Parts: sequence; C-alpha cells; structure tokens
Amino acid sequence: MVVYLDHAATTPLRAEAREAWLAAAALTGNASSIHGAGQAARRLLEESRERLAVVLGCDPIEVVLTSGGTESVNLALQGLWRAGGGDGPVVLPDGEHHATLDTVAALARDGAPVRAVRLDERGAIPVARFRAALEGAALATALAANNEVGTVNDVVGLAAAAADAGVALHVDAIAALGHIPVDVRRWRGDAVGGTGLVAVSVSGHKVGAPVGVGALVVSRAAEPRALLHGGGQQRGLRAGTQDVAGAAAFAAAAECAESEREAEDVRLRALARELVARVRAGVPDAVLLGDPDRRLPGNVHLLLPGAAGETLLFLLDQAGISVSTGSACQAGVPEPSHVVMALGRSEIEARQVLRVTLGRTSTAADVAAFAAALPAAVERARAASGPRSGGGS
Repeated sequence: MVVYLDHAATTPLRAEAREAWLAAAALTGNASSIHGAGQAARRLLEESRERLAVVLGCDPIEVVLTSGGTESVNLALQGLWRAGGGDGPVVLPDGEHHATLDTVAALARDGAPVRAVRLDERGAIPVARFRAALEGAALATALAANNEVGTVNDVVGLAAAAADAGVALHVDAIAALGHIPVDVRRWRGDAVGGTGLVAVSVSGHKVGAPVGVGALVVSRAAEPRALLHGGGQQRGLRAGTQDVAGAAAFAAAAECAESEREAEDVRLRALARELVARVRAGVPDAVLLGDPDRRLPGNVHLLLPGAAGETLLFLLDQAGISVSTGSACQAGVPEPSHVVMALGRSEIEARQVLRVTLGRTSTAADVAAFAAALPAAVERARAASGPRSGGGS
C-alpha cells in the first residue's frame, strides 16, 4: 500500500469532481454554438464560472478558464507585460515557482529588465523590500504561499504596495487555494479603492479536480495581451473551445475544498505537528524550514543534514512512501532547491531536503509510517553520501 504524502504536487481526484465531469461530458454541444444544445453547454459553463467566482471572491466575468496553473501564470505575466508595451522592469521575488521564473526568463530574453526581491530566512517576501523594488516597474509577481516551504505571504500588504506604486501585480495562488482564504476582492482592496492586484492564478488538480483545468482571475479593467487567438472567447483573453466538463469539475472541487478548509486546517496542522515531533525524535538534527506558524497547514519541509534528498526519495519510495524534494514541475532534474538557497542556505543544504505535504486523505497512520521509515532511510543516505558536510542549525 502506498502512503501518499505529496499532495502539493497533486491531490487525489474528488468523487464530486469526477461525477461533475462525467455528467458534463455526457452533454453534446459547443458552448459557443447558438442552438439549444450549445446553449445548454453554455449555461453549465457559466454556472461553473459563477461558482468558481464565489470561491475566489471575484466577479464571474473576471474568471478566465485555462488549461492549468502554468498557462494562467504565462497569460498573466506575458500578457500584462506585453500589454504595457514591453517596457519597464519586472519585479520578481526569489523563490517563486518555476512557472513564474521561466516565464520571466523568457521575458528577459525579449528585453525585460528583472528586479529581484530577497526573501527573509523563513521564505516570506518582506513587504518593505517588495515596495522598494516597485519604483518605475511595469509588472510585479508574488506567491500567495510558497509551494516548497509553505510560508504564507502578506498578499494584502504586497497588493497595497503595488497599488501605491501604480504597478500591475500578479499573485500565484496555486499552492494556496483550498488551504488559506483566497479572496481576490479583499486582497486587492476593493473596499478602499485598491487597484494594484490585477491577476490571480489557480489550478484545479491542487484541490481535487482533474489535471488540465485552471483559471486566471483578471480584473475588469485589465487587458493582458492574449497568448491564444482564434475565437475571441473569454473577453478575447483566451481563445479556443471552452472545456465545459473541466469547468464543472473544477467548480465542484473548489467548493468542496472551501467548505472543508477550516476543519482541514485544524486537522492537518495537528498531523503536521505530530509528524515533526516524530521526525525530531528519530532524526534529532532534522530542521523544519519555512515559517513555523505562518505556513500552509499540511506542509512539512525538512532539511536532513548529510542525506541527499534524491537518495531519500528513492529509499522512501522503495518503502511505499511518496514524498518529494521540491516542486513536481522540476521532478527528475537533479538540481538544488532554489527556494532553499533563497532562504540563505548553502547549495549542499539545498540538496538535502524533503517536502512532505499532507492532504484530505492523509491520516495518523500515514504520519506514523513516514516517521518509522525515515531514520533508516537517513542513515542509509548518509552512508551513501560519505563524510558529512553542510548541515542545519
């Protein structure tokens, strides 16, 4: 039996999402067609968009459905920068997800200056540093919560800083959705006239929808340059036949995740505390990275001095336990965690980490199984690595 502790990579498909997808997939009709079958599909599509808008705290017209988080990030960053004339720096905090890093790197190749913002030692984006980097910028981006170490950022503070500077802000809420309140109106300060936050990206498979559906919340006044052309759907921001079944499944999963979020927060934090306590009992020099309190509830990111993360991953997998060393989007690439190095840790330490992420199917038995298997795996990994180097504090 597999003990699955990699929910940040993807979480199991919810029954409600599967049923919604199957029911919608049984319909015949393109949502852009004007006949009855097409309009029935359109009604379901728009109802799904409305349900997502309720969960995300925005207006339905602001929800642009996409193929997932990576497309959402690309549409936001490429679209907003090019809509601004391709002029001015992009403010990029250290430790962002590779979807953001690689998109900004592509913009840099097209001439976009990039202005970095250093994280603090817990992985948070300091609002004061972020604010200082905004002067004269064309665009800024930030994680709502770090996808590796789990630290939750002050999105309201970041958005207010962007609004004061008159800079368009994109927030990557892919890791955050279902775990912290994602309220776009509150984040961008609608009640006080805030205008800095213009785009928020989310992804369905992080909350139990099928892989292949996501969304970008785009403020009404914003007009990012479209990446796909050929139909004018979704305010002209994303052309193509719309995925009605995917939208219905995403709406169902997002509603379920939001309805259980507060109870799951309490349950997962308790499980995470138990996991950390058991790990420290078995591996006393293990270090919990990220903010100890302001973090995603199921995230446990461990530095295990002297033990290569890749070796640990293999040994734990052999024991039937699924964890990761970092973002799944970099799976199979033997490189140190850029997030861990952004915390001020060494390259050696950045190769000695594990990301354990709990979700709605996680149990106390899963935690016990991981904690029981880890000490032997660490001992074997350290033996394979030779003399100890690096380490935590």
